[in-house]
Amino acid sequence: MRAVVADGRGGPEVLSVQEVPDVEPGPGEVAIEVAATAVNRADTLQRQGFYPPPKGASDVIGLECSGTVAALGEGVEGWAVGDEVCALLAGGGYASRVVVPAGQVMPVPAGVDLVHAGALPEVACTVWSNVFMAASLKPEESFLVHGGAGGIGTFAIQLAHALGSQVLTTGGTAEKLALCAELGADVTISYRDQEFVEVAREATGGRGVDVILDNMGAAYLGRNVDALATEGRLVVIGMQGGSKGELDLGKLLSKRGAVIATSLRGRPAAGKAVICASVVEHVWPLVADGTIRPVVEQTMPLEEVRRAHELMDAGSHTGKIVLTL
Repeated sequence: MRAVVADGRGGPEVLSVQEVPDVEPGPGEVAIEVAATAVNRADTLQRQGFYPPPKGASDVIGLECSGTVAALGEGVEGWAVGDEVCALLAGGGYASRVVVPAGQVMPVPAGVDLVHAGALPEVACTVWSNVFMAASLKPEESFLVHGGAGGIGTFAIQLAHALGSQVLTTGGTAEKLALCAELGADVTISYRDQEFVEVAREATGGRGVDVILDNMGAAYLGRNVDALATEGRLVVIGMQGGSKGELDLGKLLSKRGAVIATSLRGRPAAGKAVICASVVEHVWPLVADGTIRPVVEQTMPLEEVRRAHELMDAGSHTGKIVLTL
């Protein structure tokens, strides 16, 4: 099979497509002939040597894919060879074939083609598990997502808006903020020119924000707590702004607030299966009826993986970058 191989750690230049041994499904696993996969920030970190795969996972980069079922491992029920599917992976997506626990395989939502389906599993599972399962965002509550024009942000805006929340988001350019507004953001904030804490308080009548989804980590920790409403929940899913910050516990206590830090990739397969099943039940119908759409800026063949990583490193794109096979 074809797969992207990293020749050491470093920039996009370490990546190349090579022939590697085929993978076969074990008990409880499904083999998928991959049609598309998407580039995630975690992929660039793995390329640089900062985010190794969990024990037992493939060394091949790639946290999601779409394609057709190629083979079933012992004990797998509910799927048949030839079914069109998408899947949440612990690794292995940048390849023409991948194996994955059956519980992490999901049907392609109605009306979505296989290429765009490759951009759905990671963002859908990340947003649903963090914002709605962990932080319990409710209709009529307020929600702030940082980096609203990215893959996570574009999906989070649409889902929170569809389920009845007031949506606030940050972004770096007028074009990115315009996209966020088009997707359903009620309030857009330029992190270059505005202080998001002040804007968030004003937009919520002084209350603050009920739920914040943050990928910056340390750099935004103090201000995120400042922006929280009483009984607000801050969910940290990334450390682009550093891993060590100062937390004012007195302020957090006074707000009866919560700081939740989560990671999706390293969870046990059983936990991921619960998330995937919940996504299929609650999120896929909104994708199927067009309420939520995958936002894909560019698609390119797997052989252009270096260019895809260059675009991700630059951070100028919006939505997802998809690699096709």
